[in-house]
Amino acid sequence: MQSSTGQRLKEMFDLLLNHFGPQYWWPGETVLEIMTGAILTQNTNWKNVEKAIGNLKKENLLSVEALRAISRTSLAEKIRPAGYFNVKAGRLKNLIDFIVKRYKGDLKGLLNEETVGLREGLLTVKGVGPETADSIVLYAAQRPVFVIDTYTHRILNQHGLADDQATYYDLQELFMDNLPEDVMLFNEFHALIVKTGKEYCRRKPLCESCPLAGWER
Repeated sequence: MQSSTGQRLKEMFDLLLNHFGPQYWWPGETVLEIMTGAILTQNTNWKNVEKAIGNLKKENLLSVEALRAISRTSLAEKIRPAGYFNVKAGRLKNLIDFIVKRYKGDLKGLLNEETVGLREGLLTVKGVGPETADSIVLYAAQRPVFVIDTYTHRILNQHGLADDQATYYDLQELFMDNLPEDVMLFNEFHALIVKTGKEYCRRKPLCESCPLAGWER
């Protein structure tokens, strides 16, 4: 039997899906492209990430070997459109070093890692926090781990499902303890929350026209 919190989350999901339709996330042709996108999307919008990834593709740099070989300075120039390019170049190089050291550069080894070990390993990479690690675990490795971002906290707080003090892990448990352990559900739900946040949770919020307007608190 589904909990009352689970029922509310399901209502929220249905409202967003009916309004926006499927989001088809994460956009990326390969596991490494998805992982790269998870690093580059930090503190920027996806259009800028697409430009940076486009640059990498044009130079045939979206492989573990190529990203390991390129200098940090050159890599930073390629990903300049994503913003904070020097910082992100370092983080991307850190991620590649992790793949090389832990899995001998073989992404199949990463994908075969059990979920807890993979997540813990990713969190040891300098510049990879919980949101980035969980994005890789969910979207690249396709494991049922819910990704939390600022929009999630804001929306749940607005509708009485979380308070200001709720941590990343508090919110993650809220979803994972009350919803079926389903990769596709977690994938779509997170993508819909991001879409809602971008469309309606602006500096001047558009609460009245939000698909969650009037949703019972």
